[in-house]
Amino acid sequence: MENRPQWGTRAGFILAAVGSAVGLGNIWRFPAVAYENGGGAFFLPYLFALLTAGIPLLILEFTLGHKYRGSAPMTYARVNKKFEWLGWWQVGIAFVISTYYAVILAWAASYSVFSFNLTWGDDPAAFLFEKHLQLAAPGEFGGIVPSVLIPLVIIWVVTLGILFAGVKKGIEKANKIFIPTLVVMFLIICIRAVTLDGATEGLQSFFSPDWSRIMDASVWVAAYGQIFFSLSIAFAIMVTYSSYLPKKSDITNNAFITGFANSGFELLAGIGVFSALGFMAAQQGVPVQDVVEAGVGLAFVVFPQIINEFPAFNGLFGFLFFASIVLAGLTSLISIVETFVAGLQDKFGISRTKSVLIGGGISALLSLIYATRGGLNFLDSVDYFINTFGITLAGLVQVILVAWVAKELKNLQSHANGISDIQLGTWWRICLTVITPIVLGWMMIDNFRINLTTPYGGYPIAFLIQWGWLVALAVIIIGIAFSAIKWKKEHPASVSNDKGVS
Repeated sequence: MENRPQWGTRAGFILAAVGSAVGLGNIWRFPAVAYENGGGAFFLPYLFALLTAGIPLLILEFTLGHKYRGSAPMTYARVNKKFEWLGWWQVGIAFVISTYYAVILAWAASYSVFSFNLTWGDDPAAFLFEKHLQLAAPGEFGGIVPSVLIPLVIIWVVTLGILFAGVKKGIEKANKIFIPTLVVMFLIICIRAVTLDGATEGLQSFFSPDWSRIMDASVWVAAYGQIFFSLSIAFAIMVTYSSYLPKKSDITNNAFITGFANSGFELLAGIGVFSALGFMAAQQGVPVQDVVEAGVGLAFVVFPQIINEFPAFNGLFGFLFFASIVLAGLTSLISIVETFVAGLQDKFGISRTKSVLIGGGISALLSLIYATRGGLNFLDSVDYFINTFGITLAGLVQVILVAWVAKELKNLQSHANGISDIQLGTWWRICLTVITPIVLGWMMIDNFRINLTTPYGGYPIAFLIQWGWLVALAVIIIGIAFSAIKWKKEHPASVSNDKGVS
């Protein structure tokens, strides 16, 4: 307990938490989600979702980790010995995400190099799918793609090297370098983008409010979904990171800073992306809505097209954009891997070095699946199902078990209030006992309805069962199996829930 690693400074923890939250979704998901759900009008439900679900859940996870001082499995076992499986389920979700997240960073690393010579040519879509990824049919592996494998190895060497160095000398030091660098790089991108011809039209499309959408339930669900997925909640990260906090830490302030910093970067990303999309639309003589895309298509097809049409410094702009994706993703990948590194250490009493070698090594080996010619198809399906039926469902179960079954919110509120400037009141408990469960419950019901009637992405049903449904189910089963294994050291549930661990 007393030998648990700690952050060196409060800023180190906040930068690490922000680094975890700020990832690929901020850059390639948020702008399109906001645009498709009412533009400027979307910011009202988005802010409401941040204040009623995002920050309350961050406070919950920060408090859980700080009070019970353990990885997610140990923390939930200390809340109630029957809850350990939830911690392993969340760790399992993080493990699955780590296996493919690294591959996306490998693509971005390649493209940061491709930018200098505009290697993708005049047809970025054909280059991505036919030359770079050499895409095979769904369900086919088709062999390793060397142009993906080489940067993937580099990404894993950097990630595991930082984790070997530990919490203070590795994770904290890396985030103190990566996050300021990321912000500066993206500011340069935004400043350049807003000066381009057509940028004004792009920003008008992004910010112009469509108030007719404000009463649409799907817009509010989209707002909660974006907040939920972008803050790194419900898959063990924030619980793990906060377990390394010193005993006297301002939990609620840290949560507000993390939440608003993440949203600030999302807004910055929206400005940069839509300025560039407006430029592209002007160059092609089409409306902005004709060039809006999200995800892989935005980053690796649309942006290379935009870079091709830049009046000057194409290579530099391309490098800055793709290097930003690498930095944003790298800080998130480090946090994702740390969840199962900490879990293995706590459960089996092994050294950090062994835990990084075992957990990180297995994840790195499994990531080779996505470095094959069929990798993008596997990645697309696994990512969709582990997010939709992993993170969302785990978040719902987490809130129900902690708030309703264990009735732990008042104890956690008391713990947080004892060390924080911003005092939690009834609003926090109402958000977690009523608002969040209703929204997440509705999202889950809607997700099941959609996916049981319409195959995701047009993929064959057999492929989706194998690389979607079964992956999401397997994580739950493995979580239960891990919780059945005896603890190497003293069982965490034997530690007092109140005074003994805080």
